[in-house]
Amino acid sequence: MSRLLRVAVLVLLAGCGGGDDSPPRNLDDACSIVSQRPKYLRAMNKTERRWGVPVHVQMATIYQESKFDGDARTPVSYALGIIPMGRQSSAYGYAQALDGTWDEYRHSTGNRRAKRDRIDDATDFMGWYMNKTRARNGIALSDARNQYLAYHEGHTGYARGSYRSKSWLIRVADEVASRASTYRVQLARCR
Repeated sequence: MSRLLRVAVLVLLAGCGGGDDSPPRNLDDACSIVSQRPKYLRAMNKTERRWGVPVHVQMATIYQESKFDGDARTPVSYALGIIPMGRQSSAYGYAQALDGTWDEYRHSTGNRRAKRDRIDDATDFMGWYMNKTRARNGIALSDARNQYLAYHEGHTGYARGSYRSKSWLIRVADEVASRASTYRVQLARCR
């Protein structure tokens, strides 16, 4: 096969790849997000039906955790500013789930093939986790602020009130609640 033909075939195959998994544009508009990525809304609706977590709470949490980037990872830490020492944590994917928590989810739900970079699995994970939060900490599934605090700090950390000494985290949780409220209003308009 000639070199030019091989290059043409490779370009054609690359163009037929797995689709566009980049984050949607205009993350401030829920209608824009779901019109660009209808699979996101299907996944979140399925999670709402299964676990009871409202779509707008899921969306606001995903926005805060990964900005809808399925390949999101924590930054690399450096020693002396130049020597890479690894990532700050094992958080990965849309939901920024840690390795241990993800493994617990897969074991608990029997969803052994779940992947953190698949929106269906990430939203299902969030539904599972937020239901555990409701059971352990008594936080309503519609309470985006406190669900986020428990999501960030873990169930035990939330119960101990570890977030109270983190003014930056309380500010972020308030932003998540505000975004959830905005998304709720927007979704009602575009559905």
